[in-house]
Amino acid sequence: MSAALVSVWILGDQLSPRMSALGGLNPKECIVVMVESVARGRQLRYHKQKLTLVWSAMRHFADELRELGYEVDYYRTQPDYETALCAHLERFRPARLRMMQASEWGVTERLCAAVEALGVPAEVTPQNLFASTHEAFRSLVGTRSSVVMEEFYQAQRRRLDLLMEGGKPVGGRFNFDTENREKPPKGHLFPSAPEFPPDAITLEVIEAVERCLPDGFGSLDTFCWPVTRADAERARDDFLENRLDLFGPYEDAFVTGERVLYHSLQSALMNLGLLDPLESCRLAEARYRDGRARLNSVEGFIRQLIGWREFVFQWYWWKMPGLADANHFSHDIPLPRFYTDGETDMRCVRESVLTLQRYGTTHHIQRLMVLGNFSLIAGVRPQELRDWFWLAYADAYDWVVTPNVVAMSQHADGGQANGGLGTKPYVSSANYINTMSDYCKTCAYNPKKAVGEDACPFNALYWDFLARNEPELSGNPRMNKILFNLYRKEPGDLAEIRARAADLQARLRAGQSLRTI
Repeated sequence: MSAALVSVWILGDQLSPRMSALGGLNPKECIVVMVESVARGRQLRYHKQKLTLVWSAMRHFADELRELGYEVDYYRTQPDYETALCAHLERFRPARLRMMQASEWGVTERLCAAVEALGVPAEVTPQNLFASTHEAFRSLVGTRSSVVMEEFYQAQRRRLDLLMEGGKPVGGRFNFDTENREKPPKGHLFPSAPEFPPDAITLEVIEAVERCLPDGFGSLDTFCWPVTRADAERARDDFLENRLDLFGPYEDAFVTGERVLYHSLQSALMNLGLLDPLESCRLAEARYRDGRARLNSVEGFIRQLIGWREFVFQWYWWKMPGLADANHFSHDIPLPRFYTDGETDMRCVRESVLTLQRYGTTHHIQRLMVLGNFSLIAGVRPQELRDWFWLAYADAYDWVVTPNVVAMSQHADGGQANGGLGTKPYVSSANYINTMSDYCKTCAYNPKKAVGEDACPFNALYWDFLARNEPELSGNPRMNKILFNLYRKEPGDLAEIRARAADLQARLRAGQSLRTI
């Protein structure tokens, strides 16, 4: 091989022809190397659908690159990265190995060290699969210890010229979230989302995952993810055509038996590089301008992509590595076992976990206000919950779950008063779940009771969380209304509620599933 040959190592979440490590290189002067590492797949007990999605998308992307004229040296189900790299470097003897900066903190350094230990210089190109940059984010933040997402989002809208007219936001406001909190009427018919049955390549991957990583979370029986760029784009276009218009009003609702509702299911595909988030935003904007989708829905969708998704990515890189170990409330209860098996009489939790087992995803309100909410008010260790989200969700990476779970969901960084992410803890009693869902109607627990064996555990744990953290929470203006209701409780009633909460926490510490008696 020529001494000028460059190897380009593409990771499993960099599956885009526009990724920066390929930039400026003629396909004839480089060779792409891709590796499926079984050791990496065993880092956590990842969902089998997540592993299948990543490896199948990698294999299909390798074929896409070959069609573009690249030679791809692809290593299937290798023991680890080092084994495959050693074989690749021995075979091709490149002058250097180039890679794009990894999305997860510390990974680039570890991979470069592995390459250079084999005697080849490593070159790192910037991460370019996001619609923001570290430099622009740090410039916005300046010397502050914290910044709110809304400020970042508005800057993004202006910079990217999305839903803007004459320098002002379309509709006179940047944010229409107050219009996006409706509950679907009884009997509402939701559109179905397209499914993509496994092709021959995916079937081979399913066999490999079952063979190499049999202990993974969840099931492969219902695998229906898009694994090619073309299918990912078809899935996106179906959302734009059939679900975008009503995405906004019902984005916070959850309904028994409905896993999609009006959500896009695009996050896993964007996080792999199969979809460009900015392109999805511009296509959604075109739907509004053509009169095919309402403004509050389009704005809400765009805010999730170039607002929240980009914000947490930049926040993660700003606050790591300290953010990973944050535990502001010193919570120490082990992750309840029903997060793995779904065996609890709390129907909202059971439905969320069982849906997750079957499909590798649930929507964001189930994540935040059911699974995250329960862990926070119960006092679960935030790092255990983070690792569970990381392994269980198809779209979860460290940059996703550390800010979203540790900081946002569990308020473990102390919130903005302590230089953290959230403006308040996202906690609620059963009343919120009962308002936004139909779960409580057929639940064994009573959503209106806080004490007694048939009382919904969310209620006692919620009031106990507020009471035990009242001195700190009372300094947060956004908690005033919530704490006012706490102060109204009779001391004897509150003591009974807190005794119920202590009993529930004791059961969780003992590893018991919560059941009615």
